[in-house]
Amino acid sequence: MPAPPPPPLPPGPPVFGPAWSGYARDAQHSALGAIASQPFNQIRWFTPVDLAPQYSGSALWIHYGSPVISARNAVIVPVKTGATGGFRLEARLGSNGILLWSADSDYVLPAHDWVPSFSACITASNRMYAPRSGGRVMFRDDVDNTSGTIQTAVFYGAASYAAAPATYDDTIRISTPLTADAAGNLFFGFVATGANPSGLMSGIARLAADGTGTWVGATLAAGSATITQVALNCAPALSLDGGTLYVAVNTSPLTGVRQTGFLLALDSATLATVARIALTDPLSGTAAWVNDNATSSPTIGPDGDVYFGVLEANLPAHNDRGWLLHFDATLSVSKTPGSFGWDDTVSIVPAPMIPSYAGPSTYLLGTKYNNYAGLGTGDGRNRIAVLDPNQTQIDTIAGIPVMKEILTQLGPTAEGGAGAVKEWCINTAAVDPLTNSILVNSEDGRLYRWDLPTNQFVESIALTSGVGEAYTPTVLGPDGAVYAINNAVLFSVGR
Repeated sequence: MPAPPPPPLPPGPPVFGPAWSGYARDAQHSALGAIASQPFNQIRWFTPVDLAPQYSGSALWIHYGSPVISARNAVIVPVKTGATGGFRLEARLGSNGILLWSADSDYVLPAHDWVPSFSACITASNRMYAPRSGGRVMFRDDVDNTSGTIQTAVFYGAASYAAAPATYDDTIRISTPLTADAAGNLFFGFVATGANPSGLMSGIARLAADGTGTWVGATLAAGSATITQVALNCAPALSLDGGTLYVAVNTSPLTGVRQTGFLLALDSATLATVARIALTDPLSGTAAWVNDNATSSPTIGPDGDVYFGVLEANLPAHNDRGWLLHFDATLSVSKTPGSFGWDDTVSIVPAPMIPSYAGPSTYLLGTKYNNYAGLGTGDGRNRIAVLDPNQTQIDTIAGIPVMKEILTQLGPTAEGGAGAVKEWCINTAAVDPLTNSILVNSEDGRLYRWDLPTNQFVESIALTSGVGEAYTPTVLGPDGAVYAINNAVLFSVGR
């Protein structure tokens, strides 16, 4: 565990800067910052995100919800309060971690293996949304104020919930992070595990800013009787114009059966299916594994292309790395995949961040690039990478064309023998174009700054002694502070 916290920092001048509104910052999941990150001089403050972490040996298999941060530097921290559930939101002042307000949620997790995330988001009007029981959401306006009213919205109608609350609480559960568009409309996946008065089936919900809601079942949206749900933890993503919603759907999690699925493009106003494509392993040509233990979510590139990570069909044929599948905006064209997809949402890296780059792409992709030892035939030389989505090379493991590696960096901390190193434990890395760096968290317990012009780690700071853990996001605050979760604790790093 970390050392005692340093003395509280003075509040400092008022902050107004770029918000980090949801998982991977925005509705396209770009994880692309808009302010220079602070140097890693110290741990400014820290706070637990889990009051009762449940270890499996020396590992912690839980996906913690991403902190979200308002333009005025209110850091909304999702906190797990019990061993198997119980949740609250804590709003803390970004400059020193002082608690501004907190609110309990009666959210109940869906069925799971690795514990899924409990996640909030902030809209452009500074309204915070977070899950409640029964598929409901709680919301609070003006999140920077110490006082405010918690309200509730129900996508299938408040009157319906009020007529049978126990039934809805027992059968309807939100199953993905929440995504908001520029107008304040909210999108999320939910599971229905039994009969309910509204006839809800597992699917995708849309909750308008005025509180009215619509939904579509995953089976209907996919046009496939085998598809039963939205992939667990898959945060919906929106096209740049907000008109198209992208989400992955998959089959039920059954013991001994690998889940398969589709990527869907839906009309974001009506939830009507615009396009769908089967998620296919590019090596075997058979259905890829769309695993509910992942947090893989679609990323939308500046050109509208869509990226989504899956596991390989014939695990561990690709060393459990999976694949980063790549499609055009209409999902009608499958493009060259990346050589890693497991439990990762790629980040957008503007090409000018690497001055030596002379390729055809205006943007590149930042990704985890582990090569797991002990799972398949991997060598344990776990890396992070910047890939070119429009150039190719031959994959050294599978022998097929994959996205070209522009830069890679090996983890710096040895683990075991034969050159194996600790894993990178990110499911989304924060990209800082103002310092030409990527901010990444490692299972060695340290936060690193990867300087792209020199391809070097130019800064690092120890957060904990390290732990094997499910993957976590890195986040950038409106004052340039950097946030990372390690061993069930959120750390604020900066000056």
